[in-house]
Amino acid sequence: MRLKPYGHCFGAINIHIVFVTKYRYPVITEEIEARLKSMMAKLCETQGCILMECKADLGTKDHIHLLVEMPPKLVLSDLVNILKTITSREIRKEFRAFLKPYYWRPFFWKRGYGFVAAGGASLEILKEYIENQGYED
Repeated sequence: MRLKPYGHCFGAINIHIVFVTKYRYPVITEEIEARLKSMMAKLCETQGCILMECKADLGTKDHIHLLVEMPPKLVLSDLVNILKTITSREIRKEFRAFLKPYYWRPFFWKRGYGFVAAGGASLEILKEYIENQGYED
């Protein structure tokens, strides 16, 4: 893990995010996955983020995983809102005929999302490190 300087601080915020399609419909094809990757990379860049990895589960075709490096000034829920809103609108526009049997209303993503802070040490190691502060190593 590399730490980056941000003005008066330094650190690394890496988040694993999962988006699920509305009603878990199996609509993420290889073509849609490629388009999502391209859009999400550009959208992340506009927010000062780096899309480190992006991969859909092409077995179930109903969710996609993102690994995003975020700056500390950005709120995760704001980034998620931007990513989901814009990709939903564009995917529905570009793949209208394919999605028509699944979505008759303006939906693509399920309302919520999953996330986990990624990288660095495990929670057990961090707890032990903090508990041992002030003692000789």
